[in-house]
Amino acid sequence: MTIPFEAIANPEAHDEPTLRAQLAACFRLVAHFGMDDLIYNHISVRVPGSTEHFLINPYGLLFSEVTASCFVKIDLDGNKVEPSPHPVNQAGFVIHSAIHSAREDAVCVLHTHSEAATAVSALDVGLLPVSQFAMRYQGHMGLHDYEGVALDTDERSRLIADVGPHNVLVLRNHGVLTIGRTIPEAFILMYYFEKAARVQLLAQSAVAAGARLALPPTPVTEKTAQQFNDHHGDIRAAGSREWPAFIRLMDRIDPSYRD
Repeated sequence: MTIPFEAIANPEAHDEPTLRAQLAACFRLVAHFGMDDLIYNHISVRVPGSTEHFLINPYGLLFSEVTASCFVKIDLDGNKVEPSPHPVNQAGFVIHSAIHSAREDAVCVLHTHSEAATAVSALDVGLLPVSQFAMRYQGHMGLHDYEGVALDTDERSRLIADVGPHNVLVLRNHGVLTIGRTIPEAFILMYYFEKAARVQLLAQSAVAAGARLALPPTPVTEKTAQQFNDHHGDIRAAGSREWPAFIRLMDRIDPSYRD
């Protein structure tokens, strides 16, 4: 089945074949922007019309190898819903099943170990409002303390509690997780979190060399966060404007993600 560009580029797509193509494109984008970690990390999407089933990447494929047909469909207990020769990463199941089970709006859940985000997750101050990129997250992210590799299902209740109503969860000493009402929203939140983290680390390196860090007053930070999260009256999910350009980019680089 050939999914047309217009369907994959539509951020509001709701049918499974199109969501599979978008999810595969999202994996390729994470790899393209250097936020992947070999065969590890995971991105999942809820199966349309179901509250129990979601698609997740096979354990063993690089993000750059992922295609629309390769995903494993599992339920909230980790059982395969459809036959697949591929295993699923246990940590991926634990983390993603937690969020999908607790958040009706969690259509897409994206988790990375990207270098800058992971470095910031290890700082006691976390992500600071150093840049405009970072200000969108101020007051809009949860924090989950490190408990070891996420293999135990009892950690799910704490992940749920720590993310709360937010669409970003900083996993201390581990990485970051984003939640989207759409695949584009989860991706753009991850993209800009990583960008904000890189800017912060650059600024902090200058501080270590003797410079002084200038942070805006709290009311300005709060105003900026509100501006980003209110979307200026635009009811579309974040990432909607950028998504067609991302799909054009992926189609130019390697359209095999559609397979």
